[in-house]
Amino acid sequence: MTLDLPAKVIEPLLQSLYVMASLVEARDPYTGGHLWRVSQFSRLLAEALSLPAADVARIALGGFLHDLGKIGVPDAVLNKPDRLNDEEYALIKTHPEIGARLLSGHPLAGLVRAAVVMHHETPDGRGYPAGLVGEAIPLDARIVGLVDAFDAMTSNRPYRRGMPVERALDLIAEQLGRQFDPTLGQRLIEMGRQGQLDPIVGHTEPGIPLQDCPGCGPIIVIRRDHRSGDLVYCRHCGGEAAVRRQDGRLSLESTGRRGGAAECEPEVDMALLDELIAEAMRHLHPSRGPLARLRAVLGAG
Repeated sequence: MTLDLPAKVIEPLLQSLYVMASLVEARDPYTGGHLWRVSQFSRLLAEALSLPAADVARIALGGFLHDLGKIGVPDAVLNKPDRLNDEEYALIKTHPEIGARLLSGHPLAGLVRAAVVMHHETPDGRGYPAGLVGEAIPLDARIVGLVDAFDAMTSNRPYRRGMPVERALDLIAEQLGRQFDPTLGQRLIEMGRQGQLDPIVGHTEPGIPLQDCPGCGPIIVIRRDHRSGDLVYCRHCGGEAAVRRQDGRLSLESTGRRGGAAECEPEVDMALLDELIAEAMRHLHPSRGPLARLRAVLGAG
């Protein structure tokens, strides 16, 4: 699927989707980098299935947007430092439909609606919101739902530490045909055991491993442009930490101070988003793809 609108129209529309999703993620101090990881896992799995480049780009975009509807879930539920009770879980389960409403009327909604609305559907029909069964669940949603669960298993949460990759893969194997698509799940297991997922697991972007707040534990997201001595702030406790880069290793050192409202407000990594947008445009818009570049070289475009 390619987009026929002019590139100058498509790019800001894509940016609006990415920024909305990033702001939602910034509300939750425990999920830093989750959207990037799910997007990248989705891309790798779609590529492993030999899908067309435009489909890969669409699925990767859906992976980044899948939790858009969590903007409508109260902070007290998103950030609860314990397992959710039934009432709180019911609130979480509204996020796919909230996401659908947020997308309503957006010109690019068709690219990501399946991933946003149906990533919690499961092959056995016990998922939500519609209880779809098997291949009635769109491929985009089956891929995103699978890798979303894998990232949740291997990432820290307020009530538990992330598990090793091998353990997560074993759990996926136990749920093939029930919670996870058997073909997709088996392919992800193979990729995981071959180490293909390792550069993404536990990272917030390429080469940037997750960093925990030295004071309270949640994630402090470090950008590639942060240098040694730069100050960063925990969105949970407000603690201030200094970035340390030494011998290629990244770490945080508490300063013992706390940031104010301005320092602790959510940030969007526009440099990372610009890269993701450019990658999506290369495959989703005909004027940016390899054929257009060839025509330009030959003087035909």
